[in-house]
Amino acid sequence: MTSLSFAPKLSLYPKRSVLVFQYRNGPKRVAFPKKVKIVCSAPEQPKQQDERRQRSTRKKTKKSESDGEKGIDPVGFLTKRGISHKQFAQFLRDRHKALKDLKDEILKRHLNLRDMASGFEILGMHRHPEHRVDYMEWAPGARYCALVGDFNGWSPTENCAREGHLGHDDFGYWFIILEDKLREGEEPDELYFQMYNYADDYDKGDSGVTIEEIFKKSDDEYWEPGEDRFVNHRFEVPAKLYEQIFGPNGPQTLEELGEIPDAETRFKAWKEEHKDDPPSDLRYHVIDSGKEYDIFNVIGDPESLERFRAKEPPLAYWFETRKGRKAWLKKYTPNISHGSKYRVYFNTSNGPLERVPAWAAYVQPDAEGKQAFAVHWEPPPEDAYKWRNTPPKVPKSLRIYECHVLPHVKKAGYNAIQLIGIVEHKDYFTVGYRVTNLYAVSSRFGTPDDFKRLVDEAHGLGLLVFLDIVHSYSAADEMVGLSLFDGSNDCYFHTGKRGHHKYWGTRMFKYEDLDVLHFLLSNLNWWVAEYQIDGFQFHSLSSMLYTHNGFASFSGDMEE
Repeated sequence: MTSLSFAPKLSLYPKRSVLVFQYRNGPKRVAFPKKVKIVCSAPEQPKQQDERRQRSTRKKTKKSESDGEKGIDPVGFLTKRGISHKQFAQFLRDRHKALKDLKDEILKRHLNLRDMASGFEILGMHRHPEHRVDYMEWAPGARYCALVGDFNGWSPTENCAREGHLGHDDFGYWFIILEDKLREGEEPDELYFQMYNYADDYDKGDSGVTIEEIFKKSDDEYWEPGEDRFVNHRFEVPAKLYEQIFGPNGPQTLEELGEIPDAETRFKAWKEEHKDDPPSDLRYHVIDSGKEYDIFNVIGDPESLERFRAKEPPLAYWFETRKGRKAWLKKYTPNISHGSKYRVYFNTSNGPLERVPAWAAYVQPDAEGKQAFAVHWEPPPEDAYKWRNTPPKVPKSLRIYECHVLPHVKKAGYNAIQLIGIVEHKDYFTVGYRVTNLYAVSSRFGTPDDFKRLVDEAHGLGLLVFLDIVHSYSAADEMVGLSLFDGSNDCYFHTGKRGHHKYWGTRMFKYEDLDVLHFLLSNLNWWVAEYQIDGFQFHSLSSMLYTHNGFASFSGDMEE
């Protein structure tokens, strides 16, 4: 086991033959076979320092040129850190390039790393403000996706993803909408995108103000004089242009049409014609000062551009239409209620499959751990758990206890607890290490709110809460785990021998896949955001680092 609750500091000092890892309990050194020459001298004068620096630069340049002819070019971050061991330098360059390439791939699809680690905000089952529940799942190998459960009689056709681009995207993410049901005698909302606040009884939309009044208010308050002219009269400019060219007073022949001047000439003429107009009408002017036919290289009025950037979108007026929980309860009943059992249904190349959703937050397996159902966890606001304590500050010295009754732990002088077997797993034979559902707290010990109460009590006693997390492998079961999740063998895991642990019979995650990284990084963020976990211990870290899963002898050679 390897604890990684806090990020270690890695320092690579120039002219040194050791790697220094700074941990809480002191530095750890890894030595490399290299002769080190130590020179002691008196302080040099500035002129001597400059001459020495110039000689050193010339030597490095000659060395780089000679090494470059041999195919080794230790420049950039290698040179800055004085790494001259060729085999090690080549290894670090390859790893550095792999990191840059991975970062580029991530940023092509995600705004930043935080965005990538927040997949739990949209994947899985979530209540949407527009009287519905949204469900999203990643299954690139599936051909059809639907939700089945108590709420629809386990019908695979009642609630499915739409065909075409509305059903799934190019990366294999499926999207299903569960619309709330209208109560008998109730009429649909006047607004198609009517929003509801499911936590508070009343909201601004319950004040009796009509949508027409809100739109008029936004037009009067949000738009400045002249800005709403083209909003209210969208066809004014095209109509005038059409009349000038094709109207009865327009040119009748090509000769009468004449040569049309360029855009800048027409703009200057128009501006001269309207120089006496109010300033608001001359605010948004854009001309092309780039190359010929370059419609993207434009220059706008800096003042108006700055004003436009500072202008907030008119969302505040839209939120004035949002109604409260009582209005929603009067009009709707949930399509899938709190506590309902469900699964995701796939049609695949191997036939139909039912799976426990990968992002399910609560899962109930049977007594033998072979059959399981996801449980929709959406308690009403009055029953939902409310946090009472804030996490304690990180102490200078950690004393971790694995894990006993909380008052006993506190009295014994510990300041942190480490919980094992909390994440949902197939059986307790392996002390909870064969994890099946990474986003679900184990139903053997209670509900998600029960676990929140445990963490809250620990924080109230001043104890940090660390979670033993297993991202090094996963249970090989299909019904209760992620193996063959979408019918394919390479959804979350490697194929072939690399996808199976040689000794434990578990599946090995495909870490280089962006969607698998998205799943695992979001999982860490999920436990912090949802349950206020303070840190993690990564179980069997060697299985994540090495293709031999750590079951090999280490001699210190570079090949290892």
